[in-house]
Amino acid sequence: MSRRPKTIDEVLLEARAGLDRLAAQDLPAALAEGGVLVDIRPAAQRAEEGEHPAALVIERNVLEWRADPTSDARIPEAVDHDVAWIILCSQGYTSSLAAAALHEIGLHRATDVIGGYEALAQAGLV
Repeated sequence: MSRRPKTIDEVLLEARAGLDRLAAQDLPAALAEGGVLVDIRPAAQRAEEGEHPAALVIERNVLEWRADPTSDARIPEAVDHDVAWIILCSQGYTSSLAAAALHEIGLHRATDVIGGYEALAQAGLV
C-alpha cells in the first residue's frame, strides 16, 4: 500500500512541533544565555535584507556538518550536543526545517526565530 506524500505544510508543522521557537523580542536574552545565532540565508538575501551583527553565517547546505560536534567539518562553537543553536532565515520557514534537521542529529536545543530576519527588523533588533 502506497502512502500519501506529505505536503510541505505538513512537514513544516511536524518540524515546528518539536521546536521551542523564539519570538523576535526573546532573541537578545537567548543570546545572553549563550545561544548561538546562525544565519542560513544565501549571500544575496543577506545583502538585500541586512545582517544581524551577532550571527554566524552558515549557508543551509552545510549547516549539519558545521554544527555537529562529531563532524570533521564542525565549527569551534560546536562543542557538544547541548549547544543552543538559533537558526535564522528570512521569514522563519526554512529555519524551522533546518532546526528540526539539527534535532535529527541530536542537537536537541536547536530552534529558530518566529518570523525570521524580517521579524527582527520589524522589532528594531538589527
